[in-house]
Amino acid sequence: MKKYSKLLFGIACLTMSLLLLQSCKQESNTAIAKAEDYNQYLSTQNLPTQHTIDEELRFWNDRLGADSTEIVAMNKLAGIYTQRFGMTGDAADLYAAETLMQHTLEKAARSKEAYLQSLARNYISQHRFKEAKKLLDSAATYPDGTRTTTLMMFDVNMELGNYEQAYQNLQDVKNNSDFDYLIRLSKWSDHKGDLDAAIRYMEQAKQLAENSDNRGLKIWTYTNIADYYGHAGRLQDSYAHYLKALQLQPDNAYAKKGVAWLVYSSERNPSEAHRILDSVLQYHRIPDYYLLKSELAAYDGDSDAAERYQQAFLDAVEKGNYGAMYNTYLIESYLETNPDKALALAKKEVANRATPETYQLLAMAELQNGNKEQALQIINDHVAGKTEEPMALYYSAKVYKANGLSEKWKPLQEELLTASYELGPMMTAEIEKM
Repeated sequence: MKKYSKLLFGIACLTMSLLLLQSCKQESNTAIAKAEDYNQYLSTQNLPTQHTIDEELRFWNDRLGADSTEIVAMNKLAGIYTQRFGMTGDAADLYAAETLMQHTLEKAARSKEAYLQSLARNYISQHRFKEAKKLLDSAATYPDGTRTTTLMMFDVNMELGNYEQAYQNLQDVKNNSDFDYLIRLSKWSDHKGDLDAAIRYMEQAKQLAENSDNRGLKIWTYTNIADYYGHAGRLQDSYAHYLKALQLQPDNAYAKKGVAWLVYSSERNPSEAHRILDSVLQYHRIPDYYLLKSELAAYDGDSDAAERYQQAFLDAVEKGNYGAMYNTYLIESYLETNPDKALALAKKEVANRATPETYQLLAMAELQNGNKEQALQIINDHVAGKTEEPMALYYSAKVYKANGLSEKWKPLQEELLTASYELGPMMTAEIEKM
């Protein structure tokens, strides 16, 4: 389920019976997370990243009027707005960065490839992958910065499902001593279902980041390897690396969300997970936190609260003007409540990026609309054998079961139960009762 800039937690079914809700409340495992380890990071007064961003915004806005530094100021401001989007989740900052990048690209007489790359990164964040690829195609015509362009082309091709091209991109920049290459090789290994290799390459990247003492690279690597460790069942290592990230950046929302998931999925402590998420929502107001809170409420048997959080998610997406950034979450949300809408949006998302992950949503939407044969065809053609993502396997199992193919869905059920931490207790209970 891991993606670079994307969100880890899916939507669990929130309409289970009280009996099922109680059945998934198992005895918690031995506690790994301790509140005294992370309480200091939950203070909303401890936001050093946000304070630094605000100061830099004021400084560069003051500089923007000077003719001699206009391009420099616009470029700096674009980067700062991008950072603030990462800090607050406010899509307006991402669009402000886009506007500045476009102006910089128009005015620049040289280094065009760097500005094309910057705008492409912005489009990737907006899930405008095809437009990002066009920009990178243009950047590739310039002699400078070709390595960076190729690395970014790998990112885009992975998002678009162009896996052969993505692999070739990797081969073109192969360097086992390069951080940017190693993290992408790790991503490729995870895509191929080789979690051990994904961890190994990420550990090598972590070593490079630590050797260089690059704070930003260390933070990024710690949170990503923490995810991988969680998927591998190495929960103590996962927790330790989330804490490492928080020690360097006390307001790192991603690390706090990781801790929240751990105390819920492993330790069955939804109230503590709520407390952590509530502290994050004070400054990082992205919609998907409400989905996790909805799942926590459902786990507690509070269906009213679960529905309220689900609606809060939908409202936040609508008000936040997120474009295509939350399409996959919306499709999953609509599967039960509005299958027609889910199907229309799934078709749109497949047109945007035809990957096994988007096709599995299309298959599930077809199934929810009563088209089980069409759903099976999609799974057979575009999903089976092409991804190891747990949600894709889960939806494949549901499609196989609906078509009476017990010889196909039962092995998937067994495989999915080995990913119970990643899926969470609610989804695990659903899989157990298939």
